Amino acid sequence: MSRDPSRDVAIVAFAQSDSLRRTDDLSEVEMLMPVLHDVLRQTGLKTSDIGFTCSGSSDYLAGRAFSFTMALDGVGAWPPISESHVEMDGAWALYEAWVKILTGETDTALVYSYGKSSPGSVRDVLTRQLDPYYLAPLWPDSVALAALQAQALIDAGETDEPALAGIAARSRDAAVGNPHAQLRGARPQGDHVVAPLRQGDCPPIGDGAAAVILAAGDRARELCERPAWIRGMDHRIEAHSLGVRDLTDSPSTRLAARRAGAFDGAPFDTAELHAPFTSQEVVLRKALKLDETVRVNPSGGALAANPVMAAGLIRLGEAAAGIHRGESDRALAHATSGPCLQQNLVAVLEGEPHVR
Repeated sequence: MSRDPSRDVAIVAFAQSDSLRRTDDLSEVEMLMPVLHDVLRQTGLKTSDIGFTCSGSSDYLAGRAFSFTMALDGVGAWPPISESHVEMDGAWALYEAWVKILTGETDTALVYSYGKSSPGSVRDVLTRQLDPYYLAPLWPDSVALAALQAQALIDAGETDEPALAGIAARSRDAAVGNPHAQLRGARPQGDHVVAPLRQGDCPPIGDGAAAVILAAGDRARELCERPAWIRGMDHRIEAHSLGVRDLTDSPSTRLAARRAGAFDGAPFDTAELHAPFTSQEVVLRKALKLDETVRVNPSGGALAANPVMAAGLIRLGEAAAGIHRGESDRALAHATSGPCLQQNLVAVLEGEPHVR
């Protein structure tokens, strides 16, 4: 079947909030509304111009059922909208919106996500997504599980603690120019949180929100001077039980990348990887075949700002923003969810050639 260029889909706008350690004085709606206003302002669109709206968040993290319905107040109660929600990072909401546009049901979509981790212990909360029979009763938190993965990599000779410290330093140095980052600039690695991971190997805990607008074909060119075209996107999942997985590899990331076309065509100049722990970047670089010529996480990545449920969408947004600014021509964006890179989404973004 020949490709219909009118169904090519692009990210045409991206906005995000600052990632803050605490937002006690803000509700989810108050945190989200400035981001929604910003992303609409960039395109000149109104809520009534959006054909489909999709959000990503976690009711469990928020501590109440159907919390995402409250966030819809930030979009507006009128006029009525076509809306959906995924109980996942906003990157998966973007995937649903992308498919919606590909079907021809709409030409534009608004995608947003948000998370407030500060009211509770996110390390404890995330244990509830583990296998309920063997792992969850042991309460291994997210850092302990990431430490198991890091130790497996060290034992396999694929990294060591100084190399992990180098990843942390590079990421946070890159974040110096990112006004939304929570951690910027070099800082000591600190003591072990769970060996071999030190404080610097772990992400900050923060609250934040992000939003993007998607558009198809000529509509995208009307809304954005240089759209970030989604050339392919796919997501895959590993086995639920950590005991049957090789934690030094990520076959789901590799398969998603292959299905998205990441190994075809020109090389990437930029990659935004959702790697909350330094050791996870080692795994992802290998699975995605990224060498030193690729700029990895020029925004600072999740080691600089990691609002749970929004950090994956931010990776796609940052990759797209680099194309919008003309700093990138072909970018890879990655999002993850679950322990030790359990679920992975990969997108290939391209900008049209510069007119000279």
